[in-house]
Amino acid sequence: MSRILKPVVGTGALSVLALIAACTPVKTPTPVATSAAPATTPTVDLQMAVVLPTAPKAGTPRYEADRGVFRATRTLEGSPRWTLAQQDVDYATPHLMAAFSCAMGVSLDATRLTRLAALVDETSRAAEASTGPAKQANQRQRPFLLDPGATCQSTMMLAHSYDYPSGHAARGWAVGLVLAELAPDRATDLLLRARAYGDSRVVCGVHNLSAIQAGSMNGAAVVATLHASPAFQQQLAEARAELADYRRAVPSNAGAQCSAERAMIEPTPY
Repeated sequence: MSRILKPVVGTGALSVLALIAACTPVKTPTPVATSAAPATTPTVDLQMAVVLPTAPKAGTPRYEADRGVFRATRTLEGSPRWTLAQQDVDYATPHLMAAFSCAMGVSLDATRLTRLAALVDETSRAAEASTGPAKQANQRQRPFLLDPGATCQSTMMLAHSYDYPSGHAARGWAVGLVLAELAPDRATDLLLRARAYGDSRVVCGVHNLSAIQAGSMNGAAVVATLHASPAFQQQLAEARAELADYRRAVPSNAGAQCSAERAMIEPTPY
């Protein structure tokens, strides 16, 4: 049922695709050295299985809506949005930072922004870890197990994991919130990209719409609890200063590529 599909586009889409570099999906994040103690302690008592609404049940309107969205978005196979969804499979910290580069207005280089990379890594990992109990409590099947349709990544491993809530959406929304706090002048673009990061999982066909909505709520809850940690507050301060200096020193990345990305992600794909 599952297969890796290479995007095939018509000539009308080639001009946009040329602006978006393809990326090989990576299943595990690249370790990033951290400069402060782990900031995840406050999330230990966060019970997202209680906070989140239960996953849609078979026969309910929410359940059928999820199935309808999955079937409708299979038409995106081979489109520029499909290619971006493939890129968003990779949540390794350097790649996750790069995904927010256009939204930030400068290229976010993890090798030059080591304090920011440490903060993104802590936030991303905490968000992902918090989804486990809720996934186990709901045990929602992924959409490609219910209806036939193309997926933008191999489903061999995903078929043995649960759909709700989406860990990718939790990571993307949590990181987007933190970046918006560090650069409030870019908040609209950063949060739009965070939403699009979750939307990519629907485009990819590996999560239901309800799962990415729950994942975003999950990510926001994690960021709220992380703020109670002195270590996290220290990381925020260090990353804020580093990012401010970096933004003053490097040129803007505004251009055709970022304009194309913004135009593509602003409308929802479902």
